[in-house]
Amino acid sequence: MRRLFGTDGIRGVANVFPMTGEIAMQLGRGVAHVLKSRNRRNKIIVGKDTRLSGYMLEHAIASGICSMGVDVLLVGPIPTPGIAFLTAGMRADAGIMISASHNPFQDNGIKVFSRDGFKLPDSVELQIEDLIFSDEIDSLRPTATEVGKAFRIDDALGRYIVYLKSGFPMDLTLEGIRMVIDCAHGATYKVAPSVFEELGAEVLLMGASPTGHNINEGCGTQHPDALIERVKKEKADLGVAFDGDGDRAVMVDENGELIDGDHVLSILARDMLYKGTLRHNTVVGTLMSNLGLEIALKQMGVRLVRSEVGDRYVVEEMRRRNYSLGGEQSGHVVYLDHSTTGDGILTALLVLAVMMREERSLSDLDDVMNSYPQVLVNVAVREKPDLKTIPEIKKTYDEIEHCLKDRGRILLRYSGTSSKARVMIEGDDLALIETLAQEMAGVVRKQLG
Repeated sequence: MRRLFGTDGIRGVANVFPMTGEIAMQLGRGVAHVLKSRNRRNKIIVGKDTRLSGYMLEHAIASGICSMGVDVLLVGPIPTPGIAFLTAGMRADAGIMISASHNPFQDNGIKVFSRDGFKLPDSVELQIEDLIFSDEIDSLRPTATEVGKAFRIDDALGRYIVYLKSGFPMDLTLEGIRMVIDCAHGATYKVAPSVFEELGAEVLLMGASPTGHNINEGCGTQHPDALIERVKKEKADLGVAFDGDGDRAVMVDENGELIDGDHVLSILARDMLYKGTLRHNTVVGTLMSNLGLEIALKQMGVRLVRSEVGDRYVVEEMRRRNYSLGGEQSGHVVYLDHSTTGDGILTALLVLAVMMREERSLSDLDDVMNSYPQVLVNVAVREKPDLKTIPEIKKTYDEIEHCLKDRGRILLRYSGTSSKARVMIEGDDLALIETLAQEMAGVVRKQLG
């Protein structure tokens, strides 16, 4: 039974359980104990986004790690995929990212990467939870010279920038590209403009003045309207919006049309299929991936495999079957030939490479897929019992499924990062699925709200 970890680490209101300094310190101790190697001096990398509470949690985690005789490498604000890259590249025992991704500033979260740069499997997260809530490691307290040290790594961003640029073809340049980027006042605010400008693009910057409490506020992947208007006003070639920790991105074409993660996957899949780099002619999506993506891929001769919702479940499926491309509608795109996790900046670079090589606009490239109407309704819940065990909910679900038949689909699931149930209905009749979604949400609200 999970007590801390959800589908993407630990998340909640900062300074309220479970996102307290006390839990953060215990987490540092647990991660250090479980993931450290033996017979050598160990080290764990810790990064964060731009939230005010990051200072509190950073020092608490570092204290816990040092108390277990493990050194801490502090890198400050950096995108989550930067921590994954540095952890593997610097041969660290683990990497910890302090971020609540797209959540508002008062929230925060903690994500943990193993030494290979991949997120932890459920079994290891549960092992760490057990240590936090038991007294098993209380007696393990190194003393004297065995206590860990903390260091600041000043060149972390530079290393990450070089790595990102290596994902863009050496024979191409972004010269002539005029682009707007929205950094959500988050972790990409230094890295993203540097990467695109160094590759030759003219960058118009938004959301790059973090104050500690404006992350994701009216900007970023959750609020792309301002980016859309700016792209149209500036007559830019495209726009890119990142979320607070930079592991996902959505794009805007030159006409101001939003291009989500499903559409990005269709663009990249076609390009990789042509180049022969799409392993097993398969793309991994999730239960939330639009039906239009599945149809578009099928027309190319490509198969869509659906995983549970959450980019780490996408990655687990990719690694299990040796697939090279996967992602989520929300903008997490994973390209395993270069990265171990979703990376918004890399995603944008991959799409830009296709644009430059084919000499086509983003709107021209986005002719692969037609999205089916999709309605998503979130319902706040008090608790999270198995939805299939509640007769009223199951009855309504079955009735809607029968109504849709082969014209659409319904998905009912809990959020892994908040106390919400998510109702998603997809089909060819928008008015019908809106009505059905509200009906399903009403039943869930009555039973669990």
